[in-house]
Amino acid sequence: MQPFPHTYSVGAAGGASGNVALTATGVPTLMSAAPAQFGGPGDRWSPESLLCGAVASCFVLGFRAVARASGLAWTRLECEVAGTLERSAGPLRFTRIVTRAVLTVPESAGTVLCEKLLHKADHGCLVANS
Repeated sequence: MQPFPHTYSVGAAGGASGNVALTATGVPTLMSAAPAQFGGPGDRWSPESLLCGAVASCFVLGFRAVARASGLAWTRLECEVAGTLERSAGPLRFTRIVTRAVLTVPESAGTVLCEKLLHKADHGCLVANS
């Protein structure tokens, strides 16, 4: 790992209507648009779905790291993140993010260790903690 601080840069460009192109060095362009709830087409990644996707990806990658450090053998982790956006005492904001995970492990894996590592990944997710 590189020393901190880490800096991440993403560009966004769009016109008066239509998609917004998200760009970053070394990765494919990603098209985004407003979600259907805000009158968008609902067929593109939106800022809201990207946030939930970032939490889900961070959770799986974090679990991968803590499982490796703990020597846990596992085969698959499925994660679903649900974010609740609402207006409460000010601007719109996410008031709740719930992560649901299903971990597949060999029969020999200990349940207590699996649960401990899932909780550690959840509490250590830097995106959700932000």
